[in-house]
Amino acid sequence: MKKRALISVSDKTGAVDFARELNSLGFEVLSTGGTAKAIAEAGIAVTEVSSITGFPECLDGRVKTLHPMIHAGILAMRSNSEHMKQIEELGVTPIDVVAINLYPFKATILKQPPVELEEAIENIDIGGPTMIRAAAKNWQDVAVIVDPSDYAKVIEEYKVNGEVAKETKFKLAGKVFEHTAQYDALINSYLRKARGESPLAQNLTLTYEKVQEMRYGENPHQSAAFYKEIGNNSNTLAAAKQLHGKELSYNNINDANGALDLLKEFGTEKPAAVAVKHANPCGAGLGKDIYEAYINAYNADPVSIFGGIVALNRTVDKATAEELAKIFLEIIIAPAYDADALEILTQKKNIRLLELPDCAAANSKDTLDMKKVVGGLLVQQLDTELLNEDELKVVTKRIPTAEELEQLKFVWKVVKHVKSNGIALAKDNMTVGIGPGQTNRITALELAIKYAGDKAKGSVMGSDAFFPFSDCVEAAKNAGITAIIQPGGSIRDEDSIKAADEAGIAMVFTGMRHFKH
Repeated sequence: MKKRALISVSDKTGAVDFARELNSLGFEVLSTGGTAKAIAEAGIAVTEVSSITGFPECLDGRVKTLHPMIHAGILAMRSNSEHMKQIEELGVTPIDVVAINLYPFKATILKQPPVELEEAIENIDIGGPTMIRAAAKNWQDVAVIVDPSDYAKVIEEYKVNGEVAKETKFKLAGKVFEHTAQYDALINSYLRKARGESPLAQNLTLTYEKVQEMRYGENPHQSAAFYKEIGNNSNTLAAAKQLHGKELSYNNINDANGALDLLKEFGTEKPAAVAVKHANPCGAGLGKDIYEAYINAYNADPVSIFGGIVALNRTVDKATAEELAKIFLEIIIAPAYDADALEILTQKKNIRLLELPDCAAANSKDTLDMKKVVGGLLVQQLDTELLNEDELKVVTKRIPTAEELEQLKFVWKVVKHVKSNGIALAKDNMTVGIGPGQTNRITALELAIKYAGDKAKGSVMGSDAFFPFSDCVEAAKNAGITAIIQPGGSIRDEDSIKAADEAGIAMVFTGMRHFKH
C-alpha cells in the first residue's frame, strides 16, 4: 500500500523540501490551503485534502481536515485487524506521516500594538491540534512532526531503514503534547487577561521557553536551566544581550535579577547604581552623573562589592568603566556602553557585560512572583508598590528635615530589597550599611551599624517591617542615626515612638511593609 503523508503548516520553513523528499520516497502527499499551493508551485505532486474527504473547505477555512477520512487514517492501529478491516470497508487509506504546526497564536498576541480580541480568536487552531494529538496517540504507527527541525531526522530514517524507528516516533509524540500544552496555556492566559480576571486561576498552568541549559544549579551536583516567560519581557534579564564574558550561571542569574529589581526602584529620573551580592543589596548610590552614582554605590561597602553585580541606569562611559575595572565584578548590567568603555571592560576576561536598554523600566503589576516549595508552588503578585507618600505619617515630636525625608525615601527603596529581617542605613544619596536576612531585627541593625562604622553617625535608617521592641531605636540613638522609616503596626509601637522622642530621632511610618523571604 502506498504511504501517505499529511502536511499542513503555518510555519512553512522546510515544508516544501520535506514534501519533495517524501514524494521521492514514494509517498502520496496530502495538504491544505496555502501549504498545498506552495508545494504545487514547487512542481511537487500534491493531493488536496478536500479531494479525499469529498467535502470542500468551508467557513473561511475553519473546517477542512475535521473529517473521518482524515482522522480514521491517522488513528487506525495497524496491529489491530478490526481497525484495518473497518478502514478498508470505509475506503480510508492510512496516513503514516503528519507534519503540522499550528496557527501562530503566540506571534499574534505578541504583536505591537496589541491585536483586537477577534484577531486573537481567529488564530486559535482547531483542526491542527486535533490531528497532531490523534497522530501522537497512535505514535507506534504514525510519525508526527510539529518542529521543522525534525524533518531531516524522519527523512534520514526512511531512507536508511524504510521506516521511522519507534523510539523516534515516541519522542516526536512527546513533543506534540508539550507543544499543545503550551498552546492551550497561552490561550487560557490571554483570555483570562482579556476578561480582566486574576492570573491566580483555580487550576494554574504556566508555560515558559528555555533560554539556556546550565552547567549546574546552585551547586555542582544540581542540574539547571533558565526559562523565560512568554510575553513582553524587554525590561527583564531574559531580554538582556550579553556582550562579553562566559555564560551566566544559575547563581549569576538569580543575583542579577535582584540587582535589576532594586535598580527599577530608581527609574531613570536620576543616575543610579546598585551593587548586589548573593541576591542582597550591598550598596546603592545616586549622583549627578553615572560616574558619581557608581562611586557612591562602591563607597557604600568597598569590601562586599568585590565579586558582586553592578546595575546602572545610564550608559557606561569611559570614566565609569575605568572605575568598574579596578575591582573584580561578576556582572555589569547597563542600558548601553560607550565604545571606549567596552574597550576597557572587555580586557577583563571573567567579567560578564549585559546590555539591557529597558533595565530601569518598572515591572508590570500583573507580574507573578513564584517560589517552588517541595510538593507545591507559592504564587503571588510581584511586590511592585513602594509607598504612598500621602500616607506617610510622622509619629514623633520631631519632624524630619527636608534632607532627612529625601534620604528616608531613598533608603526605603533599598531596604525593600533586603532579605528579612532587613535594615539599611543611608546618607548623602548612598547606603552606608546594610544588615540582611537576620533572625531578629536588632541583630540586623547591629550588623548594618558595624558595616557603616563612623558613617552611621548622621545617617537615616530603613526597616522592612515594624519594630516589636524599642531596642532598635535605642541602638540607633547610640550610633548617631537621626531619622527612621518603618511600616509601623506593632502593638508596641508606642515604646519605639517614646524612645525616638527621648533620643530626638524623627520617625516616619509608611503603613506598608516589604517582607522579602
